[in-house]
Amino acid sequence: MASKIRVLMAKAGLDGHDRGVKVVACALRDAGMEVIYTGLHNTPEMIVEAAIQEDVDAVGVSILSGAHNTIFPRLLDLFRKHGLDDVLLFGGGIIPPEDAEALTKLGIGRLFGPGTPISEIVEYIRSSLKRRKEPVA
Repeated sequence: MASKIRVLMAKAGLDGHDRGVKVVACALRDAGMEVIYTGLHNTPEMIVEAAIQEDVDAVGVSILSGAHNTIFPRLLDLFRKHGLDDVLLFGGGIIPPEDAEALTKLGIGRLFGPGTPISEIVEYIRSSLKRRKEPVA
């Protein structure tokens, strides 16, 4: 029996709007994933520490405050520092397309905007993790 996908969902910085991340967390749970929600006002360091402690497969970060160009690169640096190269880092929020493109080039996974169908997020996580676990020929 395959183990469930474990996903940490987090809100970073001073952003207090958490309805969207809670909806996504519930949908991922309903799709059969184990979901850990860290709550509001997390620092990148707190998010990475929780990811290590919870031994997750993926981390989803919601940012609506406009701090995405600071928080996501810091998270990526901490992921690399702590050897979390096999953990999928993705996110969502109000992120202009040009910023999302630049963050993706840095190595951040997909960034989902408002109105994204939940099924698209579920499929993205499943397919990304499947690709990461396939043996290299």
